[in-house]
Amino acid sequence: MVLLAVLHTLAQKNRWRLIVGHLNHRLRGRSSDADERLVCRAAQSLGLRAVVESADVPGFAKSAKISMEMAGRKLRHDFLAGAAARVGARAIALAHHADDQIELFLLRLLRGSGGEGLAGMRWRSPSPSDRKVQLVRPLLDQPKSVLREYARLNGIRFREDATNACLDIARNRVRHELLPFLRTKYQPAVDRTLLRVASIIGAEADFISAWAQQWLRQTRTIRGDRPRGSPPLKGEPIPFENLHAAVQRRCLELQLREHHIAPAFDLVEQLRLTAEKKITIGRAGAPKAKPIGVPERSAVVRDKQGILHVQNAARPFSNTSELEVRLGKAGRIVFEGLNVAWKVLEGAPGRVAKSLTGREFFDAEKVGSRVLLRHWLPGDRFQPIGMPRSVKLQDFLTNRKVPQGERHRLIVATTPLGEVFWVEGQRVTERFKLTAKTIRRLHWTWRRL
Repeated sequence: MVLLAVLHTLAQKNRWRLIVGHLNHRLRGRSSDADERLVCRAAQSLGLRAVVESADVPGFAKSAKISMEMAGRKLRHDFLAGAAARVGARAIALAHHADDQIELFLLRLLRGSGGEGLAGMRWRSPSPSDRKVQLVRPLLDQPKSVLREYARLNGIRFREDATNACLDIARNRVRHELLPFLRTKYQPAVDRTLLRVASIIGAEADFISAWAQQWLRQTRTIRGDRPRGSPPLKGEPIPFENLHAAVQRRCLELQLREHHIAPAFDLVEQLRLTAEKKITIGRAGAPKAKPIGVPERSAVVRDKQGILHVQNAARPFSNTSELEVRLGKAGRIVFEGLNVAWKVLEGAPGRVAKSLTGREFFDAEKVGSRVLLRHWLPGDRFQPIGMPRSVKLQDFLTNRKVPQGERHRLIVATTPLGEVFWVEGQRVTERFKLTAKTIRRLHWTWRRL
């Protein structure tokens, strides 16, 4: 309520158009309804529009198998972002204050969070429900005692959530037990000290993140899978194994988040210390539990260059045949009605041989000594030669007007890390093509029986 009063005081001068949003969590019966009535009356008295909704937090928590706190947060952000989109608002002001920041720091410290977590809430950040909408926290440097005094002096009515006194909630134990103990027994100025530490850690975490992001852009540029619109970069990236451990961890964390996998410390460390090893992953990113948004029986692998690959063991087609092939000097196999033969030739190519129907050449060093033959799967991606970035194989085949029945019959070959380097009857992949630096060539031929 203090935030609403302050923003209303400043709105005319700054030409702000304020709209009040309130989500009734329905957790405290009549008390929750009284909170809603107070908000609506306050908005009406200021001549402001109020957008009010209610949510079944317990039901959502049960169905999503998450805590009540996490469920409330998710539903709250979804409501605010949705309301902002409907009214055309670009920012959502939240009333988090300095005490919230201190409590969050201690909670995350006890959970073993890294630098990004210990930095706490930012003054400005994108909404987790809609990144086009910005969250702003104007009161983040003000302690709760100051806000209470402001409310008293200006006659601002507010309501206290009765659950704030419940010691079954970890945040409340930090507020009512841990912090008073630290102030009395160890450091009277612990609030100011923790805020300073969070600020220092946050700045250092931002530096490491910027370094990791730059390294990923450089590495992906060299590999040829740079996102569209990325500026060109000069120079070779530092090898992954030569990066500082803090930067290695952040590179892996960023990539795990891209795959919607929470970067649990144990998972990050396994990936950081071991290359080309499949690690079964799970909910919240923990090994052997299912992560949200990632299919069952999935694994994540880090290649030697530091890039992550998520592999899904589940097969959506009834034809799930696959065959691992060890590439010696030469060989021949038959798989699913396809006769495949290969030879590994030493030396760089004098000139790059043209692709012919049933024959291709690849850089043998990049392909490796083992390959997997299988049918293509939804989600498979590859980068056809000459294209600036990788594409979904399904989209590529559709654009090439390959009949659906024929698509499901096609065989692909992948590296042990799951990278598609050959698609039956289609173009060579960019990353595995022959170049002037090629040391050994893989001569690959095939024909349908």
